[in-house]
Amino acid sequence: MKTILVGLKRVVDYSVRVRVRPDGTGVDTGGVKMGINPFDEIALEEALRLREAGLADSVVVASVGPKAAEQQLRTGLAMGADRAILVDTEQSLAPRAIARVLLALVERESADLVLLGKQSIDGDNNQTGQMLAALWNRPQATFASKIELVDGCARVTREVDAGLETLEVDLPAVVTTDLRLNEPRFVKLPDIMKAKRKPLDILSLDELAPGLAGGPTPDAYAPPPVRSRGVMVDDVPALLGALRERGVI
Repeated sequence: MKTILVGLKRVVDYSVRVRVRPDGTGVDTGGVKMGINPFDEIALEEALRLREAGLADSVVVASVGPKAAEQQLRTGLAMGADRAILVDTEQSLAPRAIARVLLALVERESADLVLLGKQSIDGDNNQTGQMLAALWNRPQATFASKIELVDGCARVTREVDAGLETLEVDLPAVVTTDLRLNEPRFVKLPDIMKAKRKPLDILSLDELAPGLAGGPTPDAYAPPPVRSRGVMVDDVPALLGALRERGVI
């Protein structure tokens, strides 16, 4: 296998408690820590392990977003990726549009395997990988908790309601990763310095996939309702009485 393409999305860091703007037009990202979508970080770690095992020649990370996403791509390079590509756009693209951009990158890079996180922690759509496989007309395996490459195939173990399921798909293919696949490596300072010398190409969206329109825009954003305070009761009979009053029992 020559090339593994990994998608990295810039999102608000998972440890940050997001706030809605006062005017309800979106999430306030001013001064907020941003990072790689955790599922995408797992996908990158798996790609690096496959390369280190001699099963791939290179790992290319790609992101679709604003120039600020260079920071997340540099982090991916520091983790060990060989090259990075940023498709520069300020538009908020829907999953199908993202899949079309990734398809153009797949064809440009002649990727043999595409690894994506199963979903992003901001949109939670869980659609891009499946749509890319459909547009590419190649097999897909989602929610991977284990990946093995054997004789031109990817053997993927995935978690389903009934337990574990193992699929074999011919390469090239799209695989989306779940949390239990691996533990991403810690980036060290020397790796960060080396990443500054690695190639990072910036492409315009119109150059790569002309004619794409932005995704649907919500009418308004609102924080979840504030939870009401609980009620203290003295004993079990009082608890049962309160539940009967609410019609729970």
